[in-house]
Parts: sequence; structure tokens; C-alpha cells
Amino acid sequence: MTSTAKRRVATTVVAGVAALTLAACSSGAPAAETPEDGSLGTIRVGALPVPAGDLLTWVDENLAEEAGLDIEWVEFTDYNTPNPALTDGSTEANLFQNSTFMETYNSQAGGSLVSAGEVYLPAAAYYSESLTSLDELEDGATIAIPNDPTNEGRALEILAAEGLIEIAEGTTNLDGITSNPQSFEFTEVENATLPLAIPDNDAVFVTASFALPAGLTSDQAILMESNDSNYFNILATTPELESDPRVTALYELLTSEETQEYMLETWSGLIVPVEN
Repeated sequence: MTSTAKRRVATTVVAGVAALTLAACSSGAPAAETPEDGSLGTIRVGALPVPAGDLLTWVDENLAEEAGLDIEWVEFTDYNTPNPALTDGSTEANLFQNSTFMETYNSQAGGSLVSAGEVYLPAAAYYSESLTSLDELEDGATIAIPNDPTNEGRALEILAAEGLIEIAEGTTNLDGITSNPQSFEFTEVENATLPLAIPDNDAVFVTASFALPAGLTSDQAILMESNDSNYFNILATTPELESDPRVTALYELLTSEETQEYMLETWSGLIVPVEN
């Protein structure tokens, strides 16, 4: 069995354990002791397959061994389960969310997760089969947006920045719209299914994590999020592991020059590495 195959088997087992223990309550996994061989050991990282899963696999196969680190990424397919898995100790870190999303989770679930630092921007965009620009939206146009507070607010902020609607400060849902002069009809949709909503709406907001698996590209977007966005994804962990050498080493690898070049070459336009 190849080393890659071993990693995938281990990841599958860990993912199964995570699914069974999401309801457990814990303060997070304790820092691991350094193995006798001097290596840093293994770190389990929760992530969606694209782009974070692919990114973690690349780092593990190309950079991690020299740093003495073994990365096992635990696959999740939605935004709701990675944080509980990190909280209960099923993983030591995760890479799928921005700081606002994490803070919302902490507030609602009574969590205490922390950020080890920003890694990349999964640039979100509006897509359409019938329009080439948001300026072409007519009165009563249908717009599909995410139904989670962070990304719903993000989608509305972009429309407000374009002068198409007005929103209250800190808006996270449709109730925050204070002016909708063109009477747009909004539909709140689960993130993972937003690409499927494109044919049935005039414009649809899709984040990179779901745009990439659906084959969407920056060239197809009618409006891209700017690189000065506040929604860079972070490497999240628990307070107990914030200074763990595995977490520190992983963050350094994720923000290294080699990894930044890989992101730009692989996902040009949709995945933007943080500037060091």
C-alpha cells in the first residue's frame, strides 16, 4: 500500500469516528507529546474536499515530511460539522471557514475556537446563464444566495457595494435589507446546492468551495469578490492547541512561498493566497 493510500485509509477511519462523536462535549484534544524520533507527529485537519482537501494533500505529499509533520485531512461535505468535530477533539484543526463564521459558531454553540492565521481567500462570485453583468439585472430579478449567516451577509454586502440594494450594518440575512428599489426576489439556498440553482435564477452567489467542484471558473462570473475581502479562510484550532508545534508548522507550510505558487497555478482567480 502506498503512503498516499495509507493516509486516505486513516482519514476515512477518523472521519467515521468524527461522525459518531459530534455530539460529544469536550474542551478539545490535548497537545501531543513529541515522538521519540523527533518528528512532530500527526495532525488531523477537517476540510471540505475542494480546495482545502486538495491543498492539504499537496502540502502533505510535497512539504510536510521535511518539516517532520504527517497530515491527515478529515473530509466533510458541509459547513456545519467541522467545528463540532474540532471542539470534541476528533480533529486538531480545520480549514474551511473565515473568522466571522468561526466567531458566529463560538457565539451560538458556546465554543472557544481560535484562529492560527489566515491562509487563502476562496473568492465568491455571482454567476448567471443569461447575464454578463449585475448591471443587467431587471426589476423583479431572482437572486439565489447562501442560507448561512456569514455567506448570506457576504452576498448581500456585495450587492450593496454595487448600489443595487441597501443594508443595515452587520446584516446576516434578508431582514437586514433596508432598501430594495428593483424589488429583487431573493431565495435562500444551502451552499452546496447553489450551483444547481444557476439555471433557475437570474443570478446566483456561489463560494469557491462549491464553485470549483461544479466546474465554475472566474471567467464565468458576472461579478467577483475583490481581493481586499474580509473573508479569508483561516486555520482554526482550539485554545489548548494554539501553540502546539503541529499547528504552528502546518500554518507555516500552508503560507509558504511554494504553497502560494501551487494555489495560484491550480486555482487561478478563485483561490487567492494570503500575502505574507
